[in-house]
Amino acid sequence: MLTLSTRNQITIAMLLVLLMILTRGHHFASAHHLADASWAIFFLVGIYLRPVWLLLAFFALSWYLDFAAYTWGGVSDFCLTPAYGFLLPAYASLWFAGRWFVTHYQFSRYAAIPFFVSGLTGLVLCELFSSGGFYFFSGRFVQPTITEFGERLMTYFPFYAETFAFYLGTAVALHVLLSYLASLLRPHSPGIR
Repeated sequence: MLTLSTRNQITIAMLLVLLMILTRGHHFASAHHLADASWAIFFLVGIYLRPVWLLLAFFALSWYLDFAAYTWGGVSDFCLTPAYGFLLPAYASLWFAGRWFVTHYQFSRYAAIPFFVSGLTGLVLCELFSSGGFYFFSGRFVQPTITEFGERLMTYFPFYAETFAFYLGTAVALHVLLSYLASLLRPHSPGIR
């Protein structure tokens, strides 16, 4: 299991908060905005941050950023429907996937497949809860059908998966780089000769 000092967890939490603030509200990247990192952030919170209450804190932050964007930022309220509550199990599924991975595996070259499987599982569950909840329970679609939902899933899910993979790839690269640098700075104990 990955064990980080409290200082390292606070640093990671602050970086994830900053990333959410900078990216929340832009589902896809453009020339002027980074794509929304929320899905990757909840997965990474499950991996790196031990206190469970931080999951609730990130829920609250995401809600507040949406509320601020709608209230003061001039963002459309199209997504603020009764289905908004489906974001709770959507984000929780990513957090649980991250938590499952870190409690069963250490970061190493042998953990690539479990990391991929846990990330993909969390990603698919998140998509089904968030998009499925919105499609079927938002009231924005007159006669929702499984067929139309499947078509919409095939249209939008690849963009979300691409964004998720980009942020996770960046996080893995940073993890490997910082772990390597830490190993260089760590004093080596003399071995038995």
